[in-house]
Amino acid sequence: MRVKEILLDHTDLSWVRAVLFDLDGVVFVGSTRLPGAQEVFDWLDEHGYPYCLVTNNSTQTPLQYQQKLAGMGIRVPLKAIYTSALATAQYLKKEYPAGAPAFWIGEDGVTEALTEQGFWLDEEHPKLVCVGWDRQLTYAKLRLACLMIRGGARFVGTNPDKTLPTEDGLVPGNGAALAALQTATDVTPTIIGKPAPAMIDLAIERIGATKESTLIIGDRLDTDVGAGAAAGIATALVLTGVHTVADIPDFPVEPVYIVDDLIQFQEALAGQSAARRYRSPVVGKE
Repeated sequence: MRVKEILLDHTDLSWVRAVLFDLDGVVFVGSTRLPGAQEVFDWLDEHGYPYCLVTNNSTQTPLQYQQKLAGMGIRVPLKAIYTSALATAQYLKKEYPAGAPAFWIGEDGVTEALTEQGFWLDEEHPKLVCVGWDRQLTYAKLRLACLMIRGGARFVGTNPDKTLPTEDGLVPGNGAALAALQTATDVTPTIIGKPAPAMIDLAIERIGATKESTLIIGDRLDTDVGAGAAAGIATALVLTGVHTVADIPDFPVEPVYIVDDLIQFQEALAGQSAARRYRSPVVGKE
């Protein structure tokens, strides 16, 4: 079998009225701002379009993210920053209105989000084990989590990203820790972040948008594009991060649109240039 060609039509995105952005690989990589990042936010603000920065990275609080972005010359309002830790805490709050004892693996973002929603740390009899990306992950933490899950605690993951793009290359993400615990417990975690639709639904609710007028743009086919498709909104793959056009046939969900960077994306939103609309490649025999 061979892929004869990848077919791309051209169209603008002037129908879009709200945007969800991934962060890593879209707005920045490591501590490097990517082209068009501030300009697209300025354009959306100018035209009164709501937007949300929807990141699977759960390590930092929204304020820490805002400060990180400011250090790269990117100005966004605090309310526009939405992490998988926030989404996880808000999702769980709907199921546990009074809060619950929990054990969590993660950094400031996870700790703040869960405690603000009324959950408290319990290392003996938790109802929940919540796992977010932890750059200080130890065997001791995995051991405790494993025993608690095997003891009946509910297993929840903020996000399943296997890797994370950095200036040095791809490094292990939260999905690596989830895989270790799933292997050790034979329990599949409930995932809140992308590609699950829960975080997308909560983000759209947060900004008061409709699914029909909302688009998500990201650099990953497995999480960003997958989440948008699962939530029933339009998707755009930006080619500044993990995945390329050549990767699309390897994934079960295709992006609706493809753009080179946020400069081209902003121009397509304004109707000044065209994004590429993806159509499945033609497959045939040699």
